[in-house]
Amino acid sequence: MHLDVLDLRNFYYRTKLGRVAQRAIRDAVVRMWPEASGQTVAGFGFAAPLLRPYLSTARRVIALMPAPQGVMAWPEGMANVSVLVEETQWPLATGSVDRLILLHGLETSEQPSAVLDEASRVLGPGGRALFIVPSRSGLWARRDGTPFGFGRPYSMGQLEAQLKHIDFTVERSHSALYAPPSGHPFWLRTAEFFERNGQRFAPFLSGGVLIVEVSKQVRAPTRGGLVDVVRRPLRVLEGLGQGAPEPALRGHGVPPRV
Repeated sequence: MHLDVLDLRNFYYRTKLGRVAQRAIRDAVVRMWPEASGQTVAGFGFAAPLLRPYLSTARRVIALMPAPQGVMAWPEGMANVSVLVEETQWPLATGSVDRLILLHGLETSEQPSAVLDEASRVLGPGGRALFIVPSRSGLWARRDGTPFGFGRPYSMGQLEAQLKHIDFTVERSHSALYAPPSGHPFWLRTAEFFERNGQRFAPFLSGGVLIVEVSKQVRAPTRGGLVDVVRRPLRVLEGLGQGAPEPALRGHGVPPRV
């Protein structure tokens, strides 16, 4: 079940813990995708906090917010780029998106396979997508006080297997959000330290979210048409001169007239 857009907005923009989470995930996304100049970038779920770095350089930015969640105008103080959509019917042309980010869009959906099919449809050949979901082994999935405590958390193996089933090619996988999910001032002050050193602590401390980057590869069509149907070329003159009867000579074998 999708969370309400007002609850998501209040968490990410009006709480200190939400701002910590926003910064940690956004920094991880920007490290993977430093720029998207001239490209169409779309987000599904509540990906708006992660799209802001691309507003100034991307050809187009679109924030798709599912109907069960609700929609809010975004970004504040600028021309609105958010739109309310059916979660399995996005108003985007097939193959029109270069980069796609899903946050709070997959784990809370009642039709995750259909959401993945729609993501595959809108991505163009060679397009890339980031799927960001709560980690099943992380602390954030165990706290109901954050959006990561709702929906179905994933293990890395589960997420990658589901993506490969849709014929996505997994390019790389990461974790983020290593700081404890606590609003205590001490943990808020040390959040940046945990993010910088999270991979070093990985054997002992799991990140709160998994981030998997995939690409969409379009296979070349097999050769078809007449090449396959007519496997032997038609040889019109084949057989002439091989075993054909020779014309009889005039008068050959005919007795002369008297």
